[in-house]
Amino acid sequence: MNKNITIGLILTTMISSCSPERSTPKDPVKWPNATPPVAIEKAHQRVIHGETVDDPYYWMNDYFKKGPDSSAVVAYLEAENAYTDSMMQDTEGLQASLFQEMKARIKEADESVPYLLNGYYYYRKTETGKQYYKFCRKKGSLDAKEEVLLDVDKMAEGFPYYALGDIVVSPDNKFVAFGVDTVSRREYVIQVKNLETGEILPDKISRTSGDPVWAADNQTIFYTAKNPVTLLSEKIKRHKLGTPEATDAVVYEEKDNTNYIGVWKSKNDQYILIYSGGTLSSETRFIKANEPTATFQVFQPRIKDVLYTVVPLADRFLIQTNDQAKNFKVMECPLDKTGKENWKEYIGHRQDVLIEGIDEFANFLVISERKNGLTNLAIRNLKDQSQHYMNFGEAAYTVYSSTNVEYDTDILRYGYTSLVTPSSTFDYNMKSKEKTLMKQQEVLGGYDQKQYTTERIMAKAKDGTAVPISLVYKKGMEKNGQAPLLLYAYGSYGSSMDPTFNSSRLSLLDRGFIYAIAHIRGGEEMGRQWYADGKMMNKKNSFTDFIDCGQFLIDQKYTAAEHLYAQGGSAGGLLMGAIMNMAPSLWNGVIAQVPFVDVVNTMLDETIPLTTNEYDEWGNPNQKEAYDYMKSYSPYENVEAKAYPNVLVTTGLHDSQVQYFEPAKWVAKLRKIKKGDQVILLKTDMDYGHGGASGRFDYLKDIALNYAFLLKLEGISK
Repeated sequence: MNKNITIGLILTTMISSCSPERSTPKDPVKWPNATPPVAIEKAHQRVIHGETVDDPYYWMNDYFKKGPDSSAVVAYLEAENAYTDSMMQDTEGLQASLFQEMKARIKEADESVPYLLNGYYYYRKTETGKQYYKFCRKKGSLDAKEEVLLDVDKMAEGFPYYALGDIVVSPDNKFVAFGVDTVSRREYVIQVKNLETGEILPDKISRTSGDPVWAADNQTIFYTAKNPVTLLSEKIKRHKLGTPEATDAVVYEEKDNTNYIGVWKSKNDQYILIYSGGTLSSETRFIKANEPTATFQVFQPRIKDVLYTVVPLADRFLIQTNDQAKNFKVMECPLDKTGKENWKEYIGHRQDVLIEGIDEFANFLVISERKNGLTNLAIRNLKDQSQHYMNFGEAAYTVYSSTNVEYDTDILRYGYTSLVTPSSTFDYNMKSKEKTLMKQQEVLGGYDQKQYTTERIMAKAKDGTAVPISLVYKKGMEKNGQAPLLLYAYGSYGSSMDPTFNSSRLSLLDRGFIYAIAHIRGGEEMGRQWYADGKMMNKKNSFTDFIDCGQFLIDQKYTAAEHLYAQGGSAGGLLMGAIMNMAPSLWNGVIAQVPFVDVVNTMLDETIPLTTNEYDEWGNPNQKEAYDYMKSYSPYENVEAKAYPNVLVTTGLHDSQVQYFEPAKWVAKLRKIKKGDQVILLKTDMDYGHGGASGRFDYLKDIALNYAFLLKLEGISK
């Protein structure tokens, strides 16, 4: 989901006491004299915990619920789109220029770095003018004849949205299984292609997570089945090629509707594993891959407040767990004795280092770690237990284990990027410690990394916590408070927003913008406690951290309130709604993408996709304490009669994570109650869902609209 906010008198006083000193006022923005839609109101009341709350825009969920006002909802969203188009009409030329400018930086005819798996080199290639890609392979050598397994450009013809899930080749190299989503609700139909004949088999498995897993017999596929209404991952099923979907066996059914489940195969191909986990606890089941009809065995029964994941090696299992280890530790156990009583410590817990993951090889382990907000890779030799780290030499960067599908190899493929370094793929010999640059994202048009500067600074939150901020800007920027600055954050689910390169962002930087990421609590940048301090009953820390980062950037003369903008999506869209309510005068403009802004109503409705999965993140409002807290910050609940910043809100009609009606209701309420002449714009993609357009270039149109909105507010027309 990814999901706002009322504030107490004390917090209001704190924020108002540090109201920003504005720079010299800019010329007022000239908006067309267009009349915004006025949403009709219908009586509806929420009654819970002895409280009655009016919700006159509740009817807007009728398209999702297939109710009587379904067509009225579509008409309202289309009227909002027409209003946004009218208000942004004078930027159409600019949007077109931005689109072409961003598209021109992308190398259209390109290939990914091939990876070797079971005797074949696999890669994707894109062609000039095509929106999608071709999934290809060559047998034994890169000089061998190319075999196009999936021509996604052709497969996507006639669909406004087309996305593939996992693409998995069978162990004997004769079949490829893949998931297809043509609605943009992350609900995939799994299909299978015979690679020897080119035939698409009649097998079609509907309502899945798009995650086919082959057993060793090349005939059996395991997959995750979804509930058709809630979209919860509920069952793991087993399918035999050539049999009807209706006869697929349920090998696991999740009874806890707060958990997500999934199925995968170990890298050494020996095991099929099922993972069931929420925010606080998890459980793993497993069978041998060559015994597909065996009963899945519980690795270790779930324990309250304990998470664990399993990594199979040739001679033992490794277990990454937070059992009495906030930042996780690594345990080991025999292959035939997996219960916790048999676990022995392999890598101990460290207060200053978060263990994020393990990539296993026959002779090495690659441990992804995070310290002081930065990622790193520890290379451990399984023969002698020696360990070394890699050095990258930038103030703010992102490094990660990339496509490593071969188990018996000493070569680690890793990705590296920063706010100024284009995405780069390296092969690293873990034995000789030699690295080879295999490919760096090519930015057409003459990108010069030396023309841009990246920084990592620390803002101080109200409670004294130091919050990292990553920045990038074009060299020559003066700290005089006059530069426009876009501040971005997410701050939920323990997802860390690491600094990465984006060629589209150059269109802002080259027009004088500073781009900054606030690494607020609720993510995991500074360890597991960083996440715990920004969720549930601590959620408001995320919002105040972001506000304090904005104020800090003003105090340090990077920008001023006249030039400060905020952006976030999904749960980051909740952040946007919250900071607008809490500190409206701090921002000149806000972009809220697919925003989770109707927290209470959504979390009370278990028929809305993913709701119950989110209880460990936000709380269960059926419990009064949780209800009172989330009602105190939910953006929709806390709209007030005051001047808000200019706002651009985007959503998708088919969004499965944050339903369209949340931003639509929020916009209607903002328009009715707010004071001042700031604009509130709503743009709904009528063909897409949470992630926007599926094509390689279409998404740039959404970015062009966002940038044109910011540039218009800054008085920049070219």
